[in-house]
Amino acid sequence: MKTLVNTALVCVLSTPLLAQIADSTAKITVSGYVEAYYSYDFNQPVTNDRPSFVYSHNRHNEFNVNLGFIKASYAGERVRGNLALMAGTYTNANLAAEPAALRNVFEANVGVKLSKTKNVWLDAGVFASHIGFESAISKDCRTLTRSLMADNTPYYETGAKIGYTSDNGKWFLSGLVLNGWQQMRRADGNTRLALGTQITFTPTGRVTLNSSTYAGSRTDNSNRTRFFHNLYGTFQLTEKLGLIADFDYGMDQRLPGSSTYDDWTSWAAILTYQLSSKVGIAGRVEIYTDQKGLMIATTTPNGFRANGYSVNFDYALISNAVWRIEARRLNGQDAVFEKNGQPTNNNFTLTASLAVSF
Repeated sequence: MKTLVNTALVCVLSTPLLAQIADSTAKITVSGYVEAYYSYDFNQPVTNDRPSFVYSHNRHNEFNVNLGFIKASYAGERVRGNLALMAGTYTNANLAAEPAALRNVFEANVGVKLSKTKNVWLDAGVFASHIGFESAISKDCRTLTRSLMADNTPYYETGAKIGYTSDNGKWFLSGLVLNGWQQMRRADGNTRLALGTQITFTPTGRVTLNSSTYAGSRTDNSNRTRFFHNLYGTFQLTEKLGLIADFDYGMDQRLPGSSTYDDWTSWAAILTYQLSSKVGIAGRVEIYTDQKGLMIATTTPNGFRANGYSVNFDYALISNAVWRIEARRLNGQDAVFEKNGQPTNNNFTLTASLAVSF
């Protein structure tokens, strides 16, 4: 791990330091983030691990760190780079399939501006996913925990992307070539890369519309094709009231070379209200339908189908620190959860967190 850190630091930081001689606008910044949490799952999981399809805030009845990272960024006129190393229960759960030497990498990417006159960038490495409005950084999200759709779509990606931002800032267009569906290293026997697109339109400061696609292989070595589309909009309805609506649709090829596909869908809506400059509340409703167990494996007759709702209360202690508490209930069509080691069709949790960025 020490060797990996040293090598990454040299790659991301030493070259920009040399470039800084010729770029008077360039600067290096160091930032960080830590989120501590306590979650109580009323289903009393036997191992203290929450359901396997929950990747954030996933430990029951213990104080822990969901995500903590330290990040170094270089920003120049034509060159940029980021390196962030992380730890926490999110890391342990979400990167368990990656090689041990890569499991603590949150970001590691470099970018070059391709045009002096147009805002066109080529970036390569490990970067945040282009899918969805929720990230691993809870402080930046409208709810404390992630929705089922976010937990079961990529948080990060590895590959190269070209991004264009229009001069007026209203349009962002991106094309991506990726190792796969949330993979730094492709599974042995997986012979294909994946493609992705992203279109973001911000007509006003109150509205953002986003469409993201993925076409490529699954995370296994079956070489079956996956198609996926994410569509969401954020709307600032009033000065205090906001809304996010998100819909996902995915298809997996049933067998390699087959024309038959199985699908899954999910949607979520989050309503937020800012009571004051320091206090805010949010409510979420969501439905996840995966009848073939493509994303969330289950042996129940109807696959995985669950709906849920949550409410959370946020209090900004200072500008860079927030305390949050959330109550969340999930209801399954079948017994897709466990309670005291026995199947049950519902799950209720209380989670509290304290997040600080610097």
